[in-house]
Order: sequence, then C-alpha cells, then structure tokens
Amino acid sequence: MNSLITIFYDWSRVFASYFTWLAPLAARIVVGWVFLWSGWEKLQVLPRMIENFRGWGIPFPEVLTPFVSAMEFLGGLFLLLGLLTRFMSVPMMAIMLVAIISAKWADVDSLETLLGFEEVSYFVMFAWLGIAGPGPVSFDHLILKKFRGDRPASDYGA
Repeated sequence: MNSLITIFYDWSRVFASYFTWLAPLAARIVVGWVFLWSGWEKLQVLPRMIENFRGWGIPFPEVLTPFVSAMEFLGGLFLLLGLLTRFMSVPMMAIMLVAIISAKWADVDSLETLLGFEEVSYFVMFAWLGIAGPGPVSFDHLILKKFRGDRPASDYGA
C-alpha cells in the first residue's frame, strides 16, 4: 500500500512541482486573449452593444457599455501581461456575474445548466487568479521582485 501512495501521490506531487508556473500562465493566456478580443469587438460595434445592454435590462447602458467593453479589453491585456493581475480579476469577476444574471439567468433550469455557462468558468478562473496570483511568468512577479526583493517569492504568488 505504501508503494501505491508513493507512486500516485508523492511522485505526481514532485513531478507537478516543476510546473507550478504553468497553470497561472495558461489561465492568464486563455482569459486574457478571450477578453482582449471580446472587449475590442464590443468597442468596434458600440451602438449595437448599447442596444444589447438595454435589451438585457442593464441600467445606464450608454455609460456601462463603453466602460465594460474597455474593461474587458484592458483587463484582457493586463492579464496577458500578468500586470495588476489580482486587481484586474475583481472587476472581471463582476462583469461575469452581471453577464450571468442579465443575459443568462432566464436559461438556468438546473445547477448543471448554470455551471455549464462559460461565464461561470471565466468567473472561477478570475477568482483563482485573484487568490493565487499571476505566477512567476508575469510582470507582477518582476515588479514585486524588484521593489519587494526582501520578501520571499511565495508572498507574491510565485
């Protein structure tokens, strides 16, 4: 039994420890790329997006549509770079909550349906990045290493 524990738990843990930098980088690339282009596309067709926001019942669509579109674009860019990752994750989570409530909630008939929405997956990735940090392959890591070099790397998500 001890050898099974060693094989399935210890070896996999040791192997995975060499790749801890990869998960936050992959998550940042996925959500960063998606939202960079989503925000850019919304900014290109702003009048149509304002009408969509109005149809979804979002208040002040003339103000919130350009704000959300710009936030998606800049949030995506910053996440790709790993810059202000924890800070940018919060408004991106809020955008996903509003998207779920305003545009998708009427379609929810079960927990399975709710959890199947890509917005929920994005929300979870933003939450994880906000908690775990950007990882060592990021501008956040470089900035904190330079200005907070006295602290261990684990203090800033590396």
